[in-house]
Amino acid sequence: MRELADTALQWAARHRTAVLARPLTERGFGPRHPADALLVDADGNCHGTLYRGAFDRQLVAEAASLPPGHTSRVVPVAVHDEGVRDAGLTCGGQAEILLQPLASLPARWWELLAAGADAALVTWLDEWRTHAVSAVVTRDGKADGPDVPPQAAECARALLVRHRAGREVHATDAGLCLVETCPAVPHLVVVGGGELAELLVAQAGLLGWQATVTGTARDAGKLLAERPACACLVMLSHEPDVDVPTLHTALTSGIAYVGALGSRHTQERRAAGLTAAGLGDDHLGRIHGPIGLDIGARTPAETAMAVCAEVLATLDR
Repeated sequence: MRELADTALQWAARHRTAVLARPLTERGFGPRHPADALLVDADGNCHGTLYRGAFDRQLVAEAASLPPGHTSRVVPVAVHDEGVRDAGLTCGGQAEILLQPLASLPARWWELLAAGADAALVTWLDEWRTHAVSAVVTRDGKADGPDVPPQAAECARALLVRHRAGREVHATDAGLCLVETCPAVPHLVVVGGGELAELLVAQAGLLGWQATVTGTARDAGKLLAERPACACLVMLSHEPDVDVPTLHTALTSGIAYVGALGSRHTQERRAAGLTAAGLGDDHLGRIHGPIGLDIGARTPAETAMAVCAEVLATLDR
């Protein structure tokens, strides 16, 4: 969904007629990204991806026939047998696709996604599923728009706190609610260079994360302060004038993940420096060291994978 933000804002600014398509319910299909969606304009142009294009032609036709005045339509789709192979899907499946005019979606949603920030969208439908009302919910549970059903708002807040993208459907007094979350993209701040730093950047790229390598405490502090909700520190440097002040900044700013590579002696030196700087056991206990999940990693590439796996596990708590 986030990759649609710039296009959606441009189309909306030009009052370009378009429809947003995304699953309301689904079963099957195998592994997929939980925030996949498709924008379809009046000329049948598609932007984004949904089930690897298996239903694009059908959705273009349905979007073109959306009755005037309707703000939603739910379209059943299914793919089996040869269609699965042709689309390159893992397995067959069926879904209900919600079509909603771009003009009926809050601009704030696209603005937050374009900025890389946390955002949730709550959309509730009338009993005929012909009209939809959408509102944005932020990490603190506040809604920007019409009154959001409390159950849906809490679901949105909980998913954002866990840094998890997803879609969930809830039956509420206000009607059927679709809760969609796009958490801020994790940003690995890697302090220290070398092969492992390069592999961490590569691994982060495969996951769709951001990663920045720096060698100074000053630059690291700036990076951590820019977007603390999604920053994750990976300390590779063993320089006392770099690792201790940077770890201190990370631990006192409340970022979700703080990891530090180093021998027992190095970790003890860092702990002593942080203690001298006024930090207690609660802060020191948040440092992941040895760094990375224990998956038997031996090579730098395996270690990079283990570190990113630990970051993911930490964000999901």
